Amino acid sequence: MKIKNEKGITLVALAITIIVLLIIAGIGYNYGKEAIQKAQLEELRTNMLLIEAKAKGLVEEVNFKIGLTKEGDSDFTSKKDAAENEVYVGAGLEKVTNASDVSAPSGVPATECYKVTDTAFENWGLEDIELEENEYYLIKFDDVNATVEVYNTLGYDGRYSLTDIDNLEV
Repeated sequence: MKIKNEKGITLVALAITIIVLLIIAGIGYNYGKEAIQKAQLEELRTNMLLIEAKAKGLVEEVNFKIGLTKEGDSDFTSKKDAAENEVYVGAGLEKVTNASDVSAPSGVPATECYKVTDTAFENWGLEDIELEENEYYLIKFDDVNATVEVYNTLGYDGRYSLTDIDNLEV
């Protein structure tokens, strides 16, 4: 009896090879997806930290302009309003008067915030920050306590404030 000497790959070997390649591709896809999500989160967080740093400088400037006037003094409110208008609007920020103007999600106190405009980004040297459609950065100032909270209207995984994003463990 003669044995045929055929060279080539068997159907079983081909099937096993394809299955192994699919498993490797699936694992690679998941790791790649996670890496992209982490990169997007870090980009958002970095942008918000940069905006927060610039906004804290504005808070200090407002407090300097208010001077030694204390909350409760008769002219505190007028001095505070004048200083905020001069500093915040002068920096290129826009007071949000209607929450629907910025498509803010629920939970974001848009009417208590200032919207960061293209002018503000340019003034701060942050013009490289790219925004998607209906995406805005909002800043809520607390001049009395010299703090700020930065919000992003698109957010990340249902979190919109810098504080919430900082508390994420990814």
